[in-house]
Amino acid sequence: MSLAAESHRNGADMEYTIFQYIYFFFLYSFIGWVFEEVLAAFKYGRFVNRGFVNGPLCMKYGFCMIVILTDVSDLMDNPFLQFVMCFVIITVIQYVAAALVRKITGHRLWDYSGHKWNLNGYVSVRTSLFWSVTAMLCIWLVHPFLYILYELLPLRVLKVLEVVLLVLFAVDVLVTAATMLKWKIQGNVYDTVAAGLEKTKQSIGEKLIFMIQKRMYRAFPEMEHQEKSEADGFGKPVNRVFAKGLCFDKLFWIFFISALVGDWIETVFVWATSGVLMSRSSLLYGTFSIVWGLAIAAVTALLYRYRNRSEQFLFWMGTFLGGAYEYICSVFTEAVFGTVFWDYSDIPFNLSGRINLLYCFFWGFAAVAWFKILYPRVSRLIEKIPVKPGKIITWLLLIFMLADGVVSSAALARYNTRSNGIEASNSFESWVDEHFDDARMARIYPKAKQVG
Repeated sequence: MSLAAESHRNGADMEYTIFQYIYFFFLYSFIGWVFEEVLAAFKYGRFVNRGFVNGPLCMKYGFCMIVILTDVSDLMDNPFLQFVMCFVIITVIQYVAAALVRKITGHRLWDYSGHKWNLNGYVSVRTSLFWSVTAMLCIWLVHPFLYILYELLPLRVLKVLEVVLLVLFAVDVLVTAATMLKWKIQGNVYDTVAAGLEKTKQSIGEKLIFMIQKRMYRAFPEMEHQEKSEADGFGKPVNRVFAKGLCFDKLFWIFFISALVGDWIETVFVWATSGVLMSRSSLLYGTFSIVWGLAIAAVTALLYRYRNRSEQFLFWMGTFLGGAYEYICSVFTEAVFGTVFWDYSDIPFNLSGRINLLYCFFWGFAAVAWFKILYPRVSRLIEKIPVKPGKIITWLLLIFMLADGVVSSAALARYNTRSNGIEASNSFESWVDEHFDDARMARIYPKAKQVG
């Protein structure tokens, strides 16, 4: 049994400290923001910051999950009642949030008036059911892992980070609220943005307000019933060019290419430094490094709008994001699979052996090389793929990678449980043991270290 499964009740059915609540609030707000970004990318064909505040946070997700965790922790044995409570909590919070925003700003950030069984367009039965199912999945699948992650993180560092994030969040909320109030006074959203574009001389405060107004307008075109065309060139695919701009297809191909080439680079690097030729693949089938693929795709999505900034900026952002990403990957694999794939304990300036300063700098150099040299060329190469074949190939590769990931995850989980002397309990586990025995797993994952 995985560590996540063993710790399910510890993560979902307990009382939390104030620092744990803050931790969950920020994580679920960030997860909600990522989810909204994905939905916006599919809806509008481009990436926008869909959060009410300027940071990568959607507060309603964080607040909802905090209330849900507080109120349903005693209902783990009654999923139906748990679902009902989630439905009520989500509906109430969403209605109150929509009403407050409408009252303060004079605008709607969402409108469900076209849905059956809606209430003032703020909430609807259909959307509340969807979010309730999503909340249940978070409680049962996501939350146990997040709880384990909290236990593995250095508590002192985490507390300092939470305080810093709270201060930045408070400032962000105040600035956004002030901007929206001024926006209400000024009147029409489109006219306000247009006027801001025409101004050549602005104070620092005026520039900040205009930037926030422009972001809000791009993020929530519903406020003016989409007066302005959404196709502004920020990644909306068109029929003539495959994966134009920054869209889902482009990001998938970046992930695929980076995973493939990253594995080759890592294999050559290990061979050159140690003289040993060994497999560095994350998956059973194919030479793919998922860590590399996800890292390059994630940094592309997060820093795309800053790709023309200075090399120094990209270096330090890459250093920070790469280090954080590698740390999370290390914790994830240990928590879910009981396996440590790398250990930097013998390298100076390391953090729990999961990351070290030297390799963090490597991520920084990689970010600079990616945006200044490689990304423009890779992007043009991807866009040369014919549209219709490109769509078909993309989905075939996506299905293959998902299937490969599922089988690899199952094999790694059994690799860990077998090392603890646990026999197969069903036909699927027996099939995994037969086709992916210890010898084969040790050959594919030679650096994997079981942690019990």
